[in-house]
Amino acid sequence: MSDGLTDIAILKEMIKETATVALENDRYGKNKVILREPPPANYDVTIYGMPDDDEVIIIKADTFISPNAVFKGNRGECKRADFVIVADTGKKKVILCVEMKAGKGGSYIIEQLKGAQCFIAYCREIGQSFWEQQNFLKDYECRFVSIKNIKIPKKTTRIDPNYDFPSKIKILKKSGSSFQFNDLVKGQR
Repeated sequence: MSDGLTDIAILKEMIKETATVALENDRYGKNKVILREPPPANYDVTIYGMPDDDEVIIIKADTFISPNAVFKGNRGECKRADFVIVADTGKKKVILCVEMKAGKGGSYIIEQLKGAQCFIAYCREIGQSFWEQQNFLKDYECRFVSIKNIKIPKKTTRIDPNYDFPSKIKILKKSGSSFQFNDLVKGQR
């Protein structure tokens, strides 16, 4: 049983700390998170204006071991995006599947984002079965974010609502290395 825990609290019980990213304070005392890709990629993206710690969990989705021992992977079903951000601010319940690329990226980004969505579906089933919460992660909007050209410094961040990926999912495409959480959440409707 969940003992009245929120979905975020349940996820924090479920997911190991080594597979999460902690919030930090920016120079104004507000929350930020730095999403880092370790070497050899060796780049990072900062998201400012993050919700409070009890309202959000940032999961390194690619820590989840690839299921290629079971699946063939012919359709990309073994891929995962870099990060999943699950937030419940009281006003908005959102799941951001985030894939980062230093350069332009590639067509397999869709597979990675879909893999992160499947990871969340797996977490949803775990919460429903083992925490006995039938509505666990049910009312969340899932959004897909592709961040590219990370090493290119930008003076301003803008939303680029190009949804020209050959897929039925809408992907918010952004370039740069720093963003506002609310812009990522509002970027696609």
